[in-house]
Amino acid sequence: MSETTSKFNRRDFLKGGAGVAVAGLGSTLFSTNALAKKPSFSGNNGSSDKNFWKQVKKEFILDKKSVYMNVGTTGSMPESVLQTFTENNEIVAKYPWDMQEKFGGWPYVSEMVADIAPGFGADENEIVLSRNTTDGMISVISGLDFQEGDIVITTHHEHIGGTSPLFVATERCGAKVVEIEIPVYTGEKELTKQDYVDVFADAIAKHNVNGNVRLIMFSHIPYKTGTLLPAKEICALARDNGIPTLVDAAHTIGMMNIDLHDMDCDFYAGSGHKWQCGPGATGILYIRQEAERLLRFWPSDRRPFYLVNSSLGEDRYSLYGITMRMQYVGNDHYPAKQALTDSCKLWDEIGRDKIEERVLDLSALCKAELAKQLSDGRFYCPPNRELSSGLTAFDPFDGEAGNEESHGARLTEFRDRLREDYGYIIRTTNFPLHLGDTTDTYALRISTHLFHDEDDVKGLVDAMAHLAKRMS
Repeated sequence: MSETTSKFNRRDFLKGGAGVAVAGLGSTLFSTNALAKKPSFSGNNGSSDKNFWKQVKKEFILDKKSVYMNVGTTGSMPESVLQTFTENNEIVAKYPWDMQEKFGGWPYVSEMVADIAPGFGADENEIVLSRNTTDGMISVISGLDFQEGDIVITTHHEHIGGTSPLFVATERCGAKVVEIEIPVYTGEKELTKQDYVDVFADAIAKHNVNGNVRLIMFSHIPYKTGTLLPAKEICALARDNGIPTLVDAAHTIGMMNIDLHDMDCDFYAGSGHKWQCGPGATGILYIRQEAERLLRFWPSDRRPFYLVNSSLGEDRYSLYGITMRMQYVGNDHYPAKQALTDSCKLWDEIGRDKIEERVLDLSALCKAELAKQLSDGRFYCPPNRELSSGLTAFDPFDGEAGNEESHGARLTEFRDRLREDYGYIIRTTNFPLHLGDTTDTYALRISTHLFHDEDDVKGLVDAMAHLAKRMS
């Protein structure tokens, strides 16, 4: 049927079964005063408690005319956080010098760090409030004393924010980056945690013969597919072989219930503006106990973590620890970092374990509905919960063999029409299915988070199924 003879009426669609998905959002759940009084929540607080999550959803002021499901790109600040952010910016504008002592003592974020560190299973001397994931990755990579002959193991599904500084740092000194192929789910076989651990184990056995693998860098959740890698097991494997780990945590901060001491990585760099729903240019960087393990893992003649991203050099300010020196970057955006802190404290109040369960429940529902209504499509994220996240990578048309670029353009059109005609906002993604592929595989990427509900998910899939028929 042609587009001219079947002009789709978005309003009529939203009035139907999917209309519930864009129901009006209420007023804020937590005012600034309510936060100070430590608000309580009615209901059993479980991941399936609809009344509880309805209360949480009211905290967000997302546009009522659409359903935003692209949290993997950027989140939305809760209204109470946004209000305090605005108030703090006014304070800085009125009192540029002393800021009414609003942000504590120098370097002005120490109390913020102390507030949020326990929520991530870390000590306050292990956390730096950075500018984003890339900033944290660069800070770590540029601080490592790579030399000729060193090897860094990473995967073929990393973000350019990690791979770019890694290649720059290693090429300058003649070190080598080894990319390994991690499994990608395509529906042909079930994947387990061990499948991913084995790939890293094989790489270590092959490349660490002379003990010169200096770092393993990988994404906890690769942004391309949304697969949750078994970070704890990979870090344990690396630790047993005397290799430090740097984890790209762009998509776990604010989504998953992270215990960094339990994971026992050496560095963990995440964003504040995605799933944690803080403002832009904020992030969280974890450095395990002053990076002391590098003194055991790296050769004794190296200064393994000296060139840190800081305005304070070690020689003049040796009395400060590494995280304190890295925290100071000159005049900072203190209201933004306080807003990130406020968002983290709100997540702690709700319960990070409950948020993780809620995210995974909605993700499972999304996968089930897609499999039912678009059975000819293809998933690129494992269905089993132990490898799932809030990101779902899915192709409703199951690719177009030999015409990948054209198929990518088709999915881009699908994404845009889904937004313009139906009011659902997601994104496209592309990635090499196998290491060495000269063309990318394309898919859609859906984000489910704590401000979504079951109607949002079902409404999205209804819209996708309807649009797929129109485009077939």
